[in-house]
Amino acid sequence: MRAIVAESADQLTWQEVPDVAAGPGEVLIQVTAAGVNRADLLQAAGKYPPPPGASEIIGMEVVGVVAEVGSDVTKWSAGQEACALLAGGGYAEYVAVPAGQVMPVPPAVDVVDAAGLPEVACTVWSNLVMAAHLNERQLLLIHGGASGVGSHAIQVARALGARVAVTAGSPEKLDLCRDLGAQLTINYRDEDFVARLKEETNGAGADVILDIMGAAYLDRNIDALATDGQLVVIGMQGGVKAELNLGKLLTKRARVIGTTLRARPVSGPNSKSAIVEAVTASVWPMVCDGRVRPIIGARLPIHRAADAHQLMRSGRVAGKILLTVNG
Repeated sequence: MRAIVAESADQLTWQEVPDVAAGPGEVLIQVTAAGVNRADLLQAAGKYPPPPGASEIIGMEVVGVVAEVGSDVTKWSAGQEACALLAGGGYAEYVAVPAGQVMPVPPAVDVVDAAGLPEVACTVWSNLVMAAHLNERQLLLIHGGASGVGSHAIQVARALGARVAVTAGSPEKLDLCRDLGAQLTINYRDEDFVARLKEETNGAGADVILDIMGAAYLDRNIDALATDGQLVVIGMQGGVKAELNLGKLLTKRARVIGTTLRARPVSGPNSKSAIVEAVTASVWPMVCDGRVRPIIGARLPIHRAADAHQLMRSGRVAGKILLTVNG
């Protein structure tokens, strides 16, 4: 089979690699399209190796057709369309994935666009609902509201009845966030998000903050939290080390939650399979009835993976970037 081999961050080559097969408890998917994630860029640069035992090939989500199933797999059969959450291996013609991480393609979604759902859906649901227990009485602040995760989080939060505030870096991205249901939009290039949030909430702040920046925003995020608020850190685009004023944290009775999806175990409590099951049960109905839809910013053929990574680095695209493989 063919797959993308990363020689360096900018040298991604579509070439022959050893074939993969479905092992016990696994499903082999012939890939139609793969989603691009910021973790893919880090892995290509040698800064984010896959978990032990995972494929060295880049790619954490795909959509395609089941080619074969391993022993003990009863839910899936050859010929079914499916999308999947991966620990790696997505930038390829075929990928083997644990059956518990495979999901049906929602009927309302274009089969290629479905490649942009698994990672964002599992990230958003596991963090906002399973970890932070977001509800309809709360205000959620999303940093990077026009990103793949951000655009999905806006829709899920609104479907749950929560109020949504976002930060983004251009008028066009803020317009998209408003179209998706965000009620408060803040251009982080021109405005202090803490001051604006306090102004709009009569000093209360946000009940939950979904943060992709990490160190650079830590202190200001604590300032922006409401009493009993929760800061959920899912990215480190702004660095990994920062000072934390524990006095602020204690005074607000706040929680800082740091999570990652890729390194979770395949099965068991809080595992990838448990999250996939919860997403299929709770988010897919939202997709089917139109409350949530994948936001796709660009599609490129798989041999242009390097261009896709450069496009993501540039920040010019809102929503997900997809790589088409077969069909």
